[in-house]
Amino acid sequence: MKSSHIAFPTIKRILTFIGFLHCLCAKGVLPNEKLEKVYQSIVRIEVISERGSGGRMMKSRSTGSGVIVSPDGLVVTNHHVAGKATRLNCRLYNGEEIMADLLGADAMTDLAVLKLRFKGKKNGSQKLSVAKFGNSDNVKVGDLCYAMGSPAGLSQSITQGIISNLAMISPMKGSFRLDGENVGELVRWLGHDAVIFPGNSGGPLIDKNGFIIGINEVGIGSLGGAIPSNLAKEVSDELAQHGHVSRSWTGLECQPVIDPEVKGILVSGVIKNSPADKSKIAPGDIITSFAGKMVNARIPEDLPLFNQLAYGIVPGTTIDITGTREGKTMKWELKSEVRESAFAKEVELKSWGLTVRNFTLMSSLEARRKDTKGVQVHSVNRGGPSSSAKPNLLPGDIITKVGEEAIQSVNQLILESKKITRGKKDPVSTIVEFERNLAKLITVVKLGPEPKESQPLEAWKPWLGVSTQVLTRDLTSAMKLSVQTKGVRIAQVYPDTPAHRGGLLAGDLLFRIDGQIIAANRTEDSEVFRNMIKEYKTDSSIQVSGLRDRKPLDLNITLAKRPPPPNELPKLKDKTFEFTIREISFADRVNARLNKNQSGLIVENVEPAGWAALAGLRQGDLMLKMEGKTLKTVNEFQKLMKNLVKMKSEQIILFVKRGIHTIYIEVQPDWSNS
Repeated sequence: MKSSHIAFPTIKRILTFIGFLHCLCAKGVLPNEKLEKVYQSIVRIEVISERGSGGRMMKSRSTGSGVIVSPDGLVVTNHHVAGKATRLNCRLYNGEEIMADLLGADAMTDLAVLKLRFKGKKNGSQKLSVAKFGNSDNVKVGDLCYAMGSPAGLSQSITQGIISNLAMISPMKGSFRLDGENVGELVRWLGHDAVIFPGNSGGPLIDKNGFIIGINEVGIGSLGGAIPSNLAKEVSDELAQHGHVSRSWTGLECQPVIDPEVKGILVSGVIKNSPADKSKIAPGDIITSFAGKMVNARIPEDLPLFNQLAYGIVPGTTIDITGTREGKTMKWELKSEVRESAFAKEVELKSWGLTVRNFTLMSSLEARRKDTKGVQVHSVNRGGPSSSAKPNLLPGDIITKVGEEAIQSVNQLILESKKITRGKKDPVSTIVEFERNLAKLITVVKLGPEPKESQPLEAWKPWLGVSTQVLTRDLTSAMKLSVQTKGVRIAQVYPDTPAHRGGLLAGDLLFRIDGQIIAANRTEDSEVFRNMIKEYKTDSSIQVSGLRDRKPLDLNITLAKRPPPPNELPKLKDKTFEFTIREISFADRVNARLNKNQSGLIVENVEPAGWAALAGLRQGDLMLKMEGKTLKTVNEFQKLMKNLVKMKSEQIILFVKRGIHTIYIEVQPDWSNS
């Protein structure tokens, strides 16, 4: 399991336990030296991953465990830990942190293989502690076992238990799915009672001799489940070599036989136009021999063994199958095909406000489509171009045509979108054909740059430079003024403003402007004073009259132009880091008490689960520097950002002012979609 929320007392117990274990390791008093060596091969994995939601690829941070299995730095872990990673950082036993690359992941077995990235490090490929796979077929119920990992993203830990089950499966078929794959089709867990904490997933299950007998995958209370080492080694070797696992597809759907007197595998279903369908195998048939091997499934725990056999045959192989149909002996010949993944990789289309996928053979069959053409919508950005279309696109819709071009794949859709929007300054209304269930619909999606917001200009208006409060009847009564008094009280005088230069002070009471009564005595009259000022020209000289410390007050003040409010200042929505910045306004300087020479850019918005949010940037931060360069204008930021996109740096350092504090923020973007 990935690291998740744990109650504080639990964390406290974990910390105490881990501290105790480190003391044991330091003194060399783990049960034996072999276990201590494996303990030193444990890797804590910090993962940044992406998933599609709300029309965006949402970023998240998590932790898990892994184990080093080769001297050159191969690490085995779970798919659900690292299978969707865009960035991987591994902490070794000695505290050293090393980036890693994802070589491959397999959702059907929930396994993934990483490669530690030693290139460029001063010491090169250092000598690593390496764990070795044992033979899980030799494991017996009651054997001692040790679960190792990095719980809750903390340091290494080890818990002890015994093997309780050699063929544990999920009680509900299909209840454990990853990327559309049913993990229970192939995996029978080694059940054990060595405690598995959140964050331990991907760590090894070790026997008393220091060999890996499983890769821990699940933990519910005191019940743990590990992928047997024989299956884990077979899959991880193929992932390390090829980046994926090659499997056969027959189109057979099977279950245990119902009649206890009958031996074999019951065919419960045959997918239309599949190899099994072409071979005339039918539901109700009993398979007794498959590719020359006798097969039998009396209970659900037996099925993964048959599935391992069927999926493990080289695609394109002609398979001899023997069985029975209504008591009669049958023989079939079947040519297997390549089994594709259940789901294709999800891709974000920013100009559409969508995340989409290609169809695979499996997903097209599930959608009851005759082929894999078209692009399936997975999530929609509310308020984005596709959501604003009439009718709007919804998750599950299938885009089949854009303009005059039939769309067969995501890549084609991306190219066509670029062709439509290239060189355009405004959104382009584009006819889109799509399918929803059995209906074929058309809509118009406005693709391209976001329209610029039209804001009313305020800067030309005259300005005094104060904040005020209305002299209500309650206030005038409490201040022992005439109940007929109307006007405002100066609450604040902004620095370097006409009011400041003219001598106004906080606490002054104003009743008239150029002899005209300020007709304000109710809270809803808060705009009266401001509207009176607006009637003047920007360079006008006015006389304000009132009281200061109960003494008459008359001041002559020359008005000036109002400073641009935040909505009129240059602004940029950065789609790479997913945040919005703008230049500093007068109000920012006043409210944050910034001096007039303070440079920087205000962070106006940070998209949830974007790269900036993941790094810890917050709305209201003042960005002072990026990669050591001082930021003064949005234009400067834009130019610097273009260079950084070209360079595709692994990390970008921001220097930020937050309140009275300054901090460095490390942004680690994934440039693959830039």
